[in-house]
Amino acid sequence: MRCLKAFGERIAARHPDSQTAEIQIRVALINRLNALGTAKIVRLA
Repeated sequence: MRCLKAFGERIAARHPDSQTAEIQIRVALINRLNALGTAKIVRLA
């Protein structure tokens, strides 16, 4: 849920079918970003 809220807490669409599509797009974006991987932190010094 925290990741979904990163794209905005409110759903812009009013029609239920459009709301479903909007959520599916958000989930697809999150999955795409997760597939890219996370940054590796290297400590210097």
